[in-house]
Amino acid sequence: MSTTETERVAEHRAAGNSFPVDVWITLKRWLRKTVRNASVVFEALLTPFIFLILFTQVFGQIAEGPIQELIGADVTYITFLTPAIVILSAMTVAIHSGLGLIDDMESGMFEKILVSPTHRGAMFLGKALSDVIRIIIETAMILVLGYLILWIDSGGSVETYIQTGLGGVLGVFAIAIVFSLWFVAFSNIAALVTKNATSTAMWAYMLQFPLLFASSAFVPVSALPEWMQVVATVNPVTYGVDAVRALMLGQDVLTVIDVTAFSGIWNTIVPAVVVLGVFDLVFGGIVVVLLRRVASSRVS
Repeated sequence: MSTTETERVAEHRAAGNSFPVDVWITLKRWLRKTVRNASVVFEALLTPFIFLILFTQVFGQIAEGPIQELIGADVTYITFLTPAIVILSAMTVAIHSGLGLIDDMESGMFEKILVSPTHRGAMFLGKALSDVIRIIIETAMILVLGYLILWIDSGGSVETYIQTGLGGVLGVFAIAIVFSLWFVAFSNIAALVTKNATSTAMWAYMLQFPLLFASSAFVPVSALPEWMQVVATVNPVTYGVDAVRALMLGQDVLTVIDVTAFSGIWNTIVPAVVVLGVFDLVFGGIVVVLLRRVASSRVS
């Protein structure tokens, strides 16, 4: 091998893998780490199920009548609530994303990766993709459990549960993923800033529950106090829940802003995707900037 060829190989090795390869390696590592942590899997799977069962049993009889008056006589509380549990589940997975990063910091793995030539964007994207896979699995389980509760309670058909068919089911997965990315980014921002598991969890939970209750998750926005309705207008949870709800109910349900430029459910889905996409870009960009800053400080 000539001197020039040798130098070229050495430069390639120093530069590291390509971006897709770095993403794939990061994705595999986080999936293995998640599967090996039984407590994380157990909590992430159990929490949404508990909320789904408890909320339908406790609030179903009270809330179903007003919801049917506002949205339609064929809408049950379980079909109204399931979109909220899908979004809640996505947020729970996202919280564990930040806690996983803290675990890497405490074990020294994070610093080892930072001094490697791994692309900083691939570090975040590969990690986010592993969370997306968990969200897809949990969303599927929640949709199945929601239908089982509906069937046991009223004998409702699949067509009345998700009125937009298979396309609607795929749309629910897509919205859950688009929604989750900004909160995955937020939990990783909390981890990079605080470098502490307790503080990261506190940041995430202090944002998660206020956002859930100041949105259309559990009751229609019109039933909230006036100041909460203002918060709901800029709350990403409202757009995530309403987009999933529009796909399940087959109707335009977005009430915080008046969109009539499209038709039917698209008046809910299009503005929701735009709003959530902006949140994803802003928070994702902040994570990448923080990763580069942390990497620079470690190298220097």
